[in-house]
Amino acid sequence: MHDDLIARARAWLAEDPDPDTRDELAKLIEAADVEELAARFSGTLQFGTAGLRGELGAGPMRMNRSVVIRAAAGLAAYLKKQGHDNGLVVIGYDARHKSEDFARDTAAVMTGAGLRAAVLPRPLPTPVLAYAIRHLGAVAGVEVTASHNPPRDNGYKVYLGDGSQIVPPADIDIAQEIAAVPSLTVVPRPTEGWQTLDDSVLEAYLARTDAVLAPDSPRTARTVYTAMHGVGKDVLLAAFARAGFPAPALVAEQADPDPEFPTVAFPNPEEPGAMDLAFAEARETDPDLVIANDPDADRCAVAVKDGEEWRMLRGDEVGALLAAHLVDRGAQGTFAESIVSSSLLGRIAEKANLPYEETLTGFKWIARVEGLRYGYEEALGYCVDPEGVRDKDGITAALLITELASVLKAEGRTLLDLLDDLAVEHGLHATDQLSVRVQDLSVIADAMRRLREQPPTELAGLAITRAEDLTRGTATLPPTDGLRYTLDGARVIVRPSGTEPKLKCYLEVVVPVGSHAELPAARARAADLLAAIKQDLSTAAGI
Repeated sequence: MHDDLIARARAWLAEDPDPDTRDELAKLIEAADVEELAARFSGTLQFGTAGLRGELGAGPMRMNRSVVIRAAAGLAAYLKKQGHDNGLVVIGYDARHKSEDFARDTAAVMTGAGLRAAVLPRPLPTPVLAYAIRHLGAVAGVEVTASHNPPRDNGYKVYLGDGSQIVPPADIDIAQEIAAVPSLTVVPRPTEGWQTLDDSVLEAYLARTDAVLAPDSPRTARTVYTAMHGVGKDVLLAAFARAGFPAPALVAEQADPDPEFPTVAFPNPEEPGAMDLAFAEARETDPDLVIANDPDADRCAVAVKDGEEWRMLRGDEVGALLAAHLVDRGAQGTFAESIVSSSLLGRIAEKANLPYEETLTGFKWIARVEGLRYGYEEALGYCVDPEGVRDKDGITAALLITELASVLKAEGRTLLDLLDDLAVEHGLHATDQLSVRVQDLSVIADAMRRLREQPPTELAGLAITRAEDLTRGTATLPPTDGLRYTLDGARVIVRPSGTEPKLKCYLEVVVPVGSHAELPAARARAADLLAAIKQDLSTAAGI
């Protein structure tokens, strides 16, 4: 076993085009570090509907140039089998370690395979790449990003020509083509022949951002903005300036790209502490709202002043606010969300006589909804201009929420006032999440098996009226690894994360509210129920 491992590592080393990972791997071989080598050579990073994502480093279980070149070669082979012999592939990248290298390798492989390749001019938000695919008539797009993962990670996200991320069976077909690449030596990688785009694509994207706003809306709301050390700042500032909003006050320490993400434990606005610097800036400047993008700017977080303190709105709260705003503006078309998001969207759409759809988790599903006008997911993802960007877009979402804050400001009201109105109109929809990060993935499999073999019959004293194992699919959903419990006045979904080593449980309770005076009692009741459901679910799952 030991000799076989060393032999595989040496074979990998012989092909590795990157001096950094060659050096790293050579040292591991020299030290005969069997444990570390085994971790890196225990298999290969699996290409799925999220593309690739993993820790940077040498070997097939890490993100590196060798793995990316194989992935690009597999994607090129897949595209050619689909009849796209001379098709254009557009490539974007963020500011993480190795992102630019991975983008350049992808362009070289596409060019070598006889496809045309075009690379965005510099690190730019993921939504700009998603826009560019349809704008340029590309057959596919690749974004090199690990979104809001830790600094040591990178990733590879694939879109097809409709501008939305891949779904089955395309992921399986591409994975088979990747597996069929015998060796990097057979993958042609010319040193030129692809196009580096100029700023005209970005200009076209920015010109579209104006379209998400009502032509004569007020633009007075003042914001504090953090780019979370990512690539959002310049594009967001340009979009805000075009729209005529006051220039956002920047969180200076997090404004510019830095692949080390030095001020945050995780560069995700949802993680504890990530917004601390933004809140400090807000206490100084007293804006109407705080806006954060994640590092590749496809997500948008919003915080508001609640009494004397600043607090993050949940993704479900922002999702409902944007929906209510679009309804108020007379939007037509289908409103859609993933099954783990709040059922409030369905209530808002129903009252407005608009079509409504639920999809599996992820924008790859939401973006495919027929006639989509607005889609959102509780993990801070909002699609407010599906004709322009068939994916979540943290820039246009920021514009739309700032427009709504401006409209409410003109009426002497706030985003929280509108949330109260929605609760009185549709019932208080309170959501929470129980999220368990694990070192050992078997913990997640054990929890799912335990819930399947010994399903709970009640949670927080509420009877479970329906238990669904989503691996079987439903009348409206394809199969997925998840469990859904419908309770009397509540809903719980349990599923493994698709992008991180986490088990995620999504909880929602709905408490009827007769008037604004009843809201404090309803909130207290909802908080108690959510806490009790969390406790009972943890026990049932053994986590």
